[in-house]
Amino acid sequence: MSEKRTFVVGDIHGDLDALFKVLACLPTLTKDDTIVFVGDYIDRGPKSAQVVDYVRKLPTHTPAKVVCLRGNHEDAWLRVIERGWPEYVLPPVNGCLACMRSFEGKPPPEEEERATKAEMSVMLLGAFFPNDVVAWMQSLAFYYEDDHAIYVHAGLPRGPDGTFQHPTQVQPQIALLWCREEAFFRDYRGKLVVFGHTTTACLPPELSSYTPDDPNDIWAGPCVVGLDTGAGKGGFLTALELPAMRVYESR
Repeated sequence: MSEKRTFVVGDIHGDLDALFKVLACLPTLTKDDTIVFVGDYIDRGPKSAQVVDYVRKLPTHTPAKVVCLRGNHEDAWLRVIERGWPEYVLPPVNGCLACMRSFEGKPPPEEEERATKAEMSVMLLGAFFPNDVVAWMQSLAFYYEDDHAIYVHAGLPRGPDGTFQHPTQVQPQIALLWCREEAFFRDYRGKLVVFGHTTTACLPPELSSYTPDDPNDIWAGPCVVGLDTGAGKGGFLTALELPAMRVYESR
């Protein structure tokens, strides 16, 4: 009997071409396999809407189990829609205009291009998202766990006693989407945690056992693996196969 495999895909950020390249690299999948997306399907890259559409339909095109986690970018847009959050929408670095243009079927913005007043009024409400996409984002899980690892978007925060919490202990669970505590990368010991959110080039290079000479590659610490290799923002997309620790890249 073959060992069950899990394929974890990092932050996509609207880079549909990179997603296709990575998935094409994977071996033939079976019903015993699982694909886990760690979130951040949207913003920055040119094809947020197409990425969301493809990921949502993927369960009908593969025998593998498909798990989609919520990223902080999906969470941010849900906040925008529910109560407004201009501090997220306005900074160009968040890539909100590219996301809106994608859902509206328009070309992505040129470098340094800013939203028009009309576009900004729509962006500030998140009004361009179809209702079914909003419902899908609301349904996304905050974490997933199997025999191989714990999968979260950003990491595990510390509890009141100073120890890192299991996702079931974290309240509110949105902390799993936003935390970026260097101590987690350096000090966490326990069951393997695979995460995205923080670009690998920003993680402590001296702790990575995987191509430490290439800070843009995946980051593999003692008990944590970071997969955000910059897709949608000038980098590439990475997937990790467990338990084999085999790496697949779009570059």
